[in-house]
Amino acid sequence: MTPTYGLCAIGNAIVDVLAHATDAFLQAEQITKGGMTLIDEARADALYAKMGQAVEVSGGSAANTIAGYASLGGKAAFMGKVRDDQLGKIFRHDMQALGVTFITPPAHEGLSTARCLVLVTPDAQRSMSTFLGAASSFGPKDIDPALIKASQVTYLEGYLFDRPDAQAAFFEAVRLTSQAERKLALTLSDTFCVTRHKQAFHNLINAGVDIVFANQNELLELTETHDVRAGIAALHERCPLLITTMSEKGAMIAARGQEPIAIPAAPVKQVIDSTGAGDQFAAGFLYGLTHGRDLATCGQLGALAAAEVISHFGPRPEQSLAELAKPLLAA
Repeated sequence: MTPTYGLCAIGNAIVDVLAHATDAFLQAEQITKGGMTLIDEARADALYAKMGQAVEVSGGSAANTIAGYASLGGKAAFMGKVRDDQLGKIFRHDMQALGVTFITPPAHEGLSTARCLVLVTPDAQRSMSTFLGAASSFGPKDIDPALIKASQVTYLEGYLFDRPDAQAAFFEAVRLTSQAERKLALTLSDTFCVTRHKQAFHNLINAGVDIVFANQNELLELTETHDVRAGIAALHERCPLLITTMSEKGAMIAARGQEPIAIPAAPVKQVIDSTGAGDQFAAGFLYGLTHGRDLATCGQLGALAAAEVISHFGPRPEQSLAELAKPLLAA
């Protein structure tokens, strides 16, 4: 069966609320700078009331990757849970407007649609306070086996891994991709995810993950090493393809049986907001991979997409990545 989709993602269906903030505000609100903290609905309401002028956009890590993949011209699908409320309708509309297949039924009771309050400090660091809401109810029953079978690569978001039902869904995705002879990719998402679920992540990777995306801190935490190259050596023995991002130092691509490939960061005039940089790197890389490009070109596409997103406010591309990538793809 020829795949219908290049990429299908499973992740948190979240509406991002972004605002500028000072370090003093983060300290006053006891928000960990540069990290992601899970909060309840009451805390989300209280923090939102104190935030400055905000921009609301559909987000979620894997959904952002799907948006970047679609901007490059890729055909994509998404699985994630929203409530049948206003934010849920906004999220569904935004995904469908991108041309992304999103058919997961909404919840009709329980928690409201998830939202992430993103505070961006002058140094472009983003600090996230996330109410997972309906997104946290995603489980094995919400996986569409037909979508996985119809996709070259299924991409799992580490942020979703926090709940037992979601972990069960991830292992079901491993089984289904293996059965369909498709590829499975995992992004570790955040060091807090790795710290909380280190052994479970190891178990998942051992079960049949083909591609792992990690930033250097996530890699070092998962492998319990203190050097990126040592971490790469430790993990990619069990994972055929490992991509490690290192902010302004670029990225390293380690494929089994090959020497790691260094990818320089793409130039950007000014870093405005680092939100979504890793998500967009994954989008560019996976677009290249699902369109038959060599690993170096895949990495360059990832760097290009990441550079575009950090040059403005928000986690999704503002320019057409397909247009920006034309010179690279024509080479």
